Amino acid sequence: MYQLDDKFLDDLGLSSLPEEQKKPFLQHIYDELQLRVGERLSEGLTDEQLDEFEAIIDHKDEVVNPWIERFAPDYRQQETFQRLITELDIPADSIQAKAEYAATRWLELNRPNYRQVVSETLESLKAEIISSRDVILGAQA
Repeated sequence: MYQLDDKFLDDLGLSSLPEEQKKPFLQHIYDELQLRVGERLSEGLTDEQLDEFEAIIDHKDEVVNPWIERFAPDYRQQETFQRLITELDIPADSIQAKAEYAATRWLELNRPNYRQVVSETLESLKAEIISSRDVILGAQA
């Protein structure tokens, strides 16, 4: 996956951004990436699929629990789940843990190319940022 951090800014040639502006800038990039990826991934999905995924990412018990039981009853034994709870530092029995895992599995089942979409979208966004680097840094001066 990707890390939006100081190394990411270095790769974009933006390491000279003032410290107090780095975190908000990275948050903006994250928000924009989520928006663009969401738009691409939603193409061709039904309203029912979009509603289901939205309920999963909103951690709605009444959707997450039945979905997990149906499509991933062995989720606790999955390496992806174990890595997720470790990285997010969340309890394995929490709705957040189940929902995060369900969202990942949902994408694998309904949009198997989602990792490629994220990668392509991030590369496109990086190119835009690099082409605007002087303006971004100039605005900081």
